[in-house]
Amino acid sequence: MTAGLIKANGSNDAGTLERATLAAVPKVDSDNPALDRPRPRRMLNEKQVLQIVPVSTVTLWRMEKSGRFPKGTYISANRKVWFEDEIVAWQNSINGRSRGRRSHTTP
Repeated sequence: MTAGLIKANGSNDAGTLERATLAAVPKVDSDNPALDRPRPRRMLNEKQVLQIVPVSTVTLWRMEKSGRFPKGTYISANRKVWFEDEIVAWQNSINGRSRGRRSHTTP
């Protein structure tokens, strides 16, 4: 892009470069309803969830069943997904709290 802006003598016209750069940036129009639409929610399969949450498949199932983890949704007969925003919200809700076994202290 900048190669076309270099003059024959090898100098670079900064004003032309600035105008070309500004022209390449799309303008954001707040009146455009297409920009106001919410983005689609990202769906994660079980393998992707287990990469984020360091538990086994069975532990994930138990946590979901007991209500300690967001419920997955079946989008077809054999395809279960979780919404990424729900998992992030779950992570933020448990941040700093101990959910594991309690340690036994001896006096």
